[in-house]
Amino acid sequence: MIENLSAALDLFLSVENFLAVGLGVLIGTIIGAIPGMTTPMGVALVLPFTFSLPPVTGILLLLGVYKGGLYGGSLTAILIKTPGTPAASCTILDGYPLAQKGEARKALDIALYASCVADMISNIALILFAGVLASFALRFGPPEFFTLIVFSLTIIAGVAGPSLTKGILSACLGLMLATVGLDLIYGTDRFIFGNFELMSGLNFIPVLIGLFALPEIIHRSTRLPRFGAGQRSRLGNGASFAEFSKTLKSVIRGSVIGVILGAIPGIGGAPAAFLSYSEARRNSPNKDNFGKGEPEGVAAAEAGNNGVAGATMIPLLALGVPGDVITAVILGAFMIHGLRPGPILFEQNLPMIYALFMGILLSSAYLFGIGKMAIRVFSRVALVPNRILYPIVFVLCVYGAYAVNNNLFDILVMLCMGVVGYMMLRLEIPVAPFLIAFVLGPLLEDNFRQSLLLSDGDLTIFLRNTICIAFWVLTALSVFVLIRSRIQASRTGQASTLTTGG
Repeated sequence: MIENLSAALDLFLSVENFLAVGLGVLIGTIIGAIPGMTTPMGVALVLPFTFSLPPVTGILLLLGVYKGGLYGGSLTAILIKTPGTPAASCTILDGYPLAQKGEARKALDIALYASCVADMISNIALILFAGVLASFALRFGPPEFFTLIVFSLTIIAGVAGPSLTKGILSACLGLMLATVGLDLIYGTDRFIFGNFELMSGLNFIPVLIGLFALPEIIHRSTRLPRFGAGQRSRLGNGASFAEFSKTLKSVIRGSVIGVILGAIPGIGGAPAAFLSYSEARRNSPNKDNFGKGEPEGVAAAEAGNNGVAGATMIPLLALGVPGDVITAVILGAFMIHGLRPGPILFEQNLPMIYALFMGILLSSAYLFGIGKMAIRVFSRVALVPNRILYPIVFVLCVYGAYAVNNNLFDILVMLCMGVVGYMMLRLEIPVAPFLIAFVLGPLLEDNFRQSLLLSDGDLTIFLRNTICIAFWVLTALSVFVLIRSRIQASRTGQASTLTTGG
């Protein structure tokens, strides 16, 4: 053990490694803050520069980009309601309203602190529980994934706003649009209306930008401009330790949710962020303030998002199975350097694994320092007059939609979803349920149908083990709590109305 740690220190303690981690976090933060420039895209762009680097240095550079990208998406999500990454779309729900209240710096600080705490917890989980969590994740097949996603869909109620009916309507629209494209089981096309561009389905990034950014641009452009004396006060003050400590319980809960979901291949940061947000709202004494500018909502979303960062490395290192798209790119970096993640890597290259763990821990410190600098730079965006800001944002939106596939059709999708998002804004239909359903819909359908193929149509496969049964029980409990809370809220509203009337 001592020999392995000594060898790991020799591998890690070099100027190149320290620079690689810091440069990676910086690049990732910038890329994450640019709408359309996703974290997987950033990692893929940096990958060729690692070919000539030593294995530890090259992989740490990619991991730094990964960590920075997860946080960077929150910057523009809070400031201009344009999430740089899909998972940051949950941060919009309370981050942007806080910025509109003139508390942009508070929202940015809380997002950074929650990201750093969650990132550190995720890193520690990777180091301590890699074997245990990886073996647990290995037990997940299509039935387990299906029951997990059914449970995850109950979070729609947590972000549906005051009207559950409108929330369900929004979710149904998201599920409907998620079916567009090729059927992955039989290869038949669905709802493409003769347009081959739709065969691959609606790309997530144009949909995301269209739903969140364009409605805000349209809404602001139809209102009288408000500049002048109040403009300089929009940043507000940063968050104090006392303010952040009030959110710590939600941050730790969200980090644990992120770790668990991150260790399961294929889930990703967006479901973890929304589940963390929903649980925070469900357990908060300020639940009525969620969606209106609640700091705890920002902290929970970022904790769930960043909690997956270290956990997605668990199945990659322990099993050789990438936890998400980003770790799939990092898997390529391992293989380029002649390394194959999995149990054999722990046997033959344990010092290198320990060196990577040291670099991953260092990345949390870099994330805090670089995040603080990024807040000072990016927060100035809030001071730019709307007549200048929103045309720039629109150009970035068009670029972001186009850059995903270099396809003009994606710009059309973005514009159409912008119209849909604006109509939802005017009708007060929440966007978050749409987004959750759109993300989870394909996973739900594919795992359901794969399960039925495995069992020849026998539905009892969804009760085949303890994991499936546990998720069904959790789903039932969530529905029960939802119904009870809605009934109590209705009674409270009726009582207050009677009291007012009396």
